[in-house]
Amino acid sequence: MNIALCASLCLNTGMHIDPRVIQHARILVRYSIRAKSREIVTLNGPPEAEPLIVAAHEELLKAGVYPAVRMAPEACTDALFRHGKPHHFDTVSKLETAAARPVDGLIRIMASSNTRALSDADPRKQARLFRATRGLRQTLLKKKWVLTLHPTPAYAQDADMSLNAFEDFVYRSMMADEPNPIAAWKGLARKNQRLIQRLRRADRIRIVGRDTDLTLSVKGRTFINSTGTHNMPCGEIFTGPVEPSAEGHIRYDYPVCHAGREIDGIRLVFRKGTVVEATAEKNQKFLRAMLDMDPGARRLGELGIGTNYRIQRFIKNILFDEKIGGTVHLALGQSYAETGGRNRSALHWDMIKDLRKGGALYVDGKVFQKDGKFVDS
Repeated sequence: MNIALCASLCLNTGMHIDPRVIQHARILVRYSIRAKSREIVTLNGPPEAEPLIVAAHEELLKAGVYPAVRMAPEACTDALFRHGKPHHFDTVSKLETAAARPVDGLIRIMASSNTRALSDADPRKQARLFRATRGLRQTLLKKKWVLTLHPTPAYAQDADMSLNAFEDFVYRSMMADEPNPIAAWKGLARKNQRLIQRLRRADRIRIVGRDTDLTLSVKGRTFINSTGTHNMPCGEIFTGPVEPSAEGHIRYDYPVCHAGREIDGIRLVFRKGTVVEATAEKNQKFLRAMLDMDPGARRLGELGIGTNYRIQRFIKNILFDEKIGGTVHLALGQSYAETGGRNRSALHWDMIKDLRKGGALYVDGKVFQKDGKFVDS
């Protein structure tokens, strides 16, 4: 979609945009990707995200950016899994590869009209597509990028909320309700950095909770301060566990929504860093299919600690849920290189453990977090 067409879209539709959407767009452009004049930034999302796409497009123009807007209906993805040929799942087109090279930044907006649209897709095809697009994803991850969400009725239904209440929840979690949201995000970054200082020489991490006693090592690894530059909303510190170190078991407290499916009652057992037992009360077959994607899918690629205390309820959306203040999340699969993690996989799958009711996080034998609250050193 070119600039003139997008500009006429605003004029011809007479669209009224919630002021918080405009604030959201400013956060994405001015803070998350720090857009600069003459950069090329792609703006991807479905038609349901139109208000935020229009607002972000305007902000990009004000910043002097060359915006490239791509709006694709969710039904296109569904059609891919129903009608795609083998090469669609095993290779990436030359166009996609070439288009990624000149891009300086990427804003991706989720705005689903049906969060279970892919529930009937073949998990083997999904796994093949994850593997085939790994290289393309790695190329784009080296750019400036941010992933965010625009509220829709489907997300509100998943969260058991009215649309108005869900919108309030979303914009509060993003600090878009603040007079100066960028200053607020910088304030959270300073708090996170103080936590990281306490973890600089950490080795053994122990996670304890309901049906959970898991230890792992983070020795020599780097904790990253994540406050809105890649996810919006955000609020976490994370690292890559030492690959062969995880020992014990963990039961995740919330269902995981992945690739159009909801997987609930997940329990994993680790030996020498590898998942040796994996069960789920719902969609166990899919869970095991993802773990068999490649050898790295059964190892941990990330340990994250949620620090956004504006998010206090589970909504079945990992973008928000993994940031809940008082929780930890462990991702199976691909590590982030900046943490020192070495695990490689086409998978990166976050799962959440709630520590707010009787859980604890120990660092080298000392309590770091108890009942979801950080304990002063």
